[in-house]
Amino acid sequence: MKKLFGSPGSTSGFLLRIGQCLFAGGSIWAMATALKFNIYTAYCYLVVSMGLQVLWSLGLACLDLYALRMKRNLQNPLLLSLFVVGDWVTATLSLAAASSSAGVTVLYARDLDFCRVQAELPCSRFQISVALAFVTWFLVAISYIVMFWLVASI
Repeated sequence: MKKLFGSPGSTSGFLLRIGQCLFAGGSIWAMATALKFNIYTAYCYLVVSMGLQVLWSLGLACLDLYALRMKRNLQNPLLLSLFVVGDWVTATLSLAAASSSAGVTVLYARDLDFCRVQAELPCSRFQISVALAFVTWFLVAISYIVMFWLVASI
């Protein structure tokens, strides 16, 4: 099996998963501390999607940590296939949630000037949350490409 950056059971894979957890958690935190975010469906979808991402990435980070501590190899075809499908699903959900939330944020902040008219809307928190969601998606996309590459090389 090949040893790539972000491979399961490696230090880089563990750090990649921890990064996914941190950025997804930051996105949830920024959105959850914003008042009235639950009025907008796209923002609720972002929080749910990032919550799923935190759970998935945290589970795989724990698995990577276990493999590192016990010196186990996680690169068997069945396990890699599961990682590919899981990363593909979470990457797709993360991109959809980040894109829809970005669309709503741009609509309210720039197109309708809704943020200036209604000063109680925390548009900067919405923008931070969306930016962190895109960073999360980028890290998940890296994981997906690495896992897909590993499965293809079997």
